[in-house]
Amino acid sequence: MVLALPKVGEIERATLPNGIRIVTEAMPYVRSVSLGVWIGAGSRIERGPENGLSHFLEHMVFKGTKNRSAEDIARSVDSVGGGLDAFTSKELVSFNTKTMDEHLPLALDILAELVVNPLLREEDLEKEKSVILEEIKMEADQPEFVLHETFISNFWKGHGLGKPILGTRDSVKKFRTDTLREFHSRVYSPSNMVITAAGNLDHDKLTKLISDKFGGLEPRPALAPDSLPKAHAPIILKKKESLEQVHITLGVPAYRMAHELRYPLYILNTVLGGGMSSRLFQNIREKQGLAYAVYSELSLFSDTGCFTVYAGTAAETAKQVISSVMEELRLLKEELISEDELRRAKDHLKGSLLLGMESTPSHMSNLARQELYFENFMTLDDMLENMENVKRDEVQAIAQAFFRTEDIALAMLGKLGDMQITRDDLVC
Repeated sequence: MVLALPKVGEIERATLPNGIRIVTEAMPYVRSVSLGVWIGAGSRIERGPENGLSHFLEHMVFKGTKNRSAEDIARSVDSVGGGLDAFTSKELVSFNTKTMDEHLPLALDILAELVVNPLLREEDLEKEKSVILEEIKMEADQPEFVLHETFISNFWKGHGLGKPILGTRDSVKKFRTDTLREFHSRVYSPSNMVITAAGNLDHDKLTKLISDKFGGLEPRPALAPDSLPKAHAPIILKKKESLEQVHITLGVPAYRMAHELRYPLYILNTVLGGGMSSRLFQNIREKQGLAYAVYSELSLFSDTGCFTVYAGTAAETAKQVISSVMEELRLLKEELISEDELRRAKDHLKGSLLLGMESTPSHMSNLARQELYFENFMTLDDMLENMENVKRDEVQAIAQAFFRTEDIALAMLGKLGDMQITRDDLVC
């Protein structure tokens, strides 16, 4: 028996007897439907030689299923003018489509084939290894990516969050079909799966279709809970003489995605480095002319987070950029942001949220995020109200809690010469 849960606005929820959760949002004013299957996978849950397996499996399911060849999969959505996509992150794997509402059954059938019935053949395995190894090489040619991986692997050292999503050359080369099949059986389980949809749909009809396609999956034991990651604060200087710039990332721990203080955290990030009017952009780029790219960003997860600042600059100005960043962190700790800054940050975030929620894919992704990370569903008005309620002293308190010299991790990549950076350079 399908368990129906209380409705929130146009959002309806249900749980199949085998444990698969379904969340839908009716948007009768559009003609499309975005549909996604979300798996609790990613580099976080991978152990030892499994690193990169979630991403590899995401690729492999497109090589053919019991009822569709790789070419059939590619053509099926294209033929009705829709889109089919997939991605792997640190904590999730997503398979998703966007089609006209009349083609929703086809879209669901394709996603069910990919998730439930992949062939995972030996002959496809070796070819896909070559593809993934080329992807790893491609990323290794991008200094910002190399810097990010260097920073993250040391910040979350010894934990799955610090592992590369793509895996390593060594780990990918050792993947075998029996490893893939065991991982698929263990991880692609009903209790570890959420299906979300947004658009011109009928919840009950879609739930019936999902039950027909996914209801036969046998319940399996839930994955063992992961350990809480511990943040580290190393200083890593990595030389690469071929680069014209020195790339800099520094960061501190932050709240988990569902933390009650996430809204003042968003404001803090926006004020510091979230746009062209941010302090980092105005000071380091516009006033001092030290960098073309400089910004801050948040990476938030189920139980932790990371607040980072990035800048690319000349070798001779790298220390000046770090000093300028430290000064901005210090000011945020010592002084309240102005009422004008608070207003601009709120309007920026509210505008980004509203504009970002004008499509069915964004609504579908929001449903998944709320189901997976939050204990209750919030309407768009709830989110806007929470943003509007942020006070200046809340923003300052977060800066004081997280911007501490002993907690700052730093990674630099480029033509560093004999440059030395110590903890004394990170005083804020």
